[in-house]
Amino acid sequence: MSNNQDPYRQGMVRYEQVDDSYLEKRRLRRSAGWILLWALGVGAVISGEFSGWNLGLAAGGFWGLAVATILMATMYVCMVYTIAELSSALPHAGGSYSFTRNAFGAFGGFVNGITDACEFVLTPAVVVYFIGSYLNSLGPLQAVPVPIWWVLFYVVFVGINIIGVEITLKFGLFITLMAASVLVIFYIGALGHFDPALLTNIPPDPGQSAIFPKGTAGILAALPYAIWFFLGIEQLPLAAEEAHDSGRDVPKALTWGIFTLLILAFLVLILNSGVAPGAEGIGKSGAPLADGFKTVFGEGVFTNALIIISVSGLIASFHTIIYGYGRVLFSLSRAGYIPRWLSLTSKYHTPSLALIFGGVIGLACAAAIQFAGKEVGAALLNMAVFAAVISYFLNMISYIQLKIKRPDLPRPYQSPLGIPGAVIGALLAVIALFACFADPGYRPGVWGVALFVGAMVVYFFLYSRHRLVARAPEEENALLTQALHEIEPTETLGK
Repeated sequence: MSNNQDPYRQGMVRYEQVDDSYLEKRRLRRSAGWILLWALGVGAVISGEFSGWNLGLAAGGFWGLAVATILMATMYVCMVYTIAELSSALPHAGGSYSFTRNAFGAFGGFVNGITDACEFVLTPAVVVYFIGSYLNSLGPLQAVPVPIWWVLFYVVFVGINIIGVEITLKFGLFITLMAASVLVIFYIGALGHFDPALLTNIPPDPGQSAIFPKGTAGILAALPYAIWFFLGIEQLPLAAEEAHDSGRDVPKALTWGIFTLLILAFLVLILNSGVAPGAEGIGKSGAPLADGFKTVFGEGVFTNALIIISVSGLIASFHTIIYGYGRVLFSLSRAGYIPRWLSLTSKYHTPSLALIFGGVIGLACAAAIQFAGKEVGAALLNMAVFAAVISYFLNMISYIQLKIKRPDLPRPYQSPLGIPGAVIGALLAVIALFACFADPGYRPGVWGVALFVGAMVVYFFLYSRHRLVARAPEEENALLTQALHEIEPTETLGK
């Protein structure tokens, strides 16, 4: 790596040197221990227990969704152990982008970072749609147009994220614990109203059984909705530069987080599907937990209060995933992969411009699908899942590559599943990728994400690969280790 201030090349990319003020204007603040990080991970996902998952009942029936959930739970356990080890070895705000950057170079890192950005920008748009659905299930609020809720929640929670990471994480802990408490209330109440017959009350398609009303193809169609039980926990490595002890705290929060979510997910799947109106009605609902509360506690003030509190689960994910897209855009911008102005931080040491930009894009996506006449929540969900599973696959093959090529890389935490776990997780991610195309109605949105990623690849080759920033932590680490291990020769422009 060149020590002078002139631009230089590293393989296919060209780096520009920056001075100290560049990084000073892009500085984050360490504010989080493992409990706040646990809340960040669980909070990012917990909305999946309130809405979105239930659309898998319509796609595959209860047992089809149950099989899909077991498969995707296996994939997430494999991935969580994988990224826990990688985050302890490469503790940067780039998260997944930094893992693949070290394993497969700048282009691989860019593709992982862009798919990560797609996932985290689209996911709040899905969640805010379901927030509107819950609020519109309450009589006095039904007259409020859903897009009004979208704008209101984006303005409020992007604002909270801008004010500071400490208030963001502490509010995330509070709202996550509140959401978990609502779920526990539902579980206890639902036990007295649970009817196993309601799990299989979806009329089967011709030639199919009540167990698998859509046939075995329904399992494939249900996979994207099973992912919704867990999607988002992978954002935790993005907090590495804001954790007190990233090598210890991030892996601990990841492992505790995934097992918390496994318990919550399977209880919701069984109990919410097994109370009236059963799998058939819940599978069509925009607010399945609200319908479950009405069955368990009846119509009335108490149920309405629970439904209002239930919105806390959606808010927890909305709030914490805004944090996630802010850090993805920040890290890609700081390294020069996307416009550098997006990584400027505010006086609170938060990436305010990235947070605002991602919110505008999310709102635009929700509005475009709404006005195109599609089912907003399901279409956006499939788009977010499609982007996510590409990133998952890249994470796990990056783990395999680094495990083989960089056995000397310091790893304060090591996955108990090792390379076999990463292989299983990668194969399941490929299956999930194809499952995103199972519903013809949502294919245009999924293809739209694929085209966007393709357009960004063109942008990388034509523009950003010539203007990367060597002193960005993710790039500096990768360049240094490549130089030390002589993975690639470095050629300065003057040679």
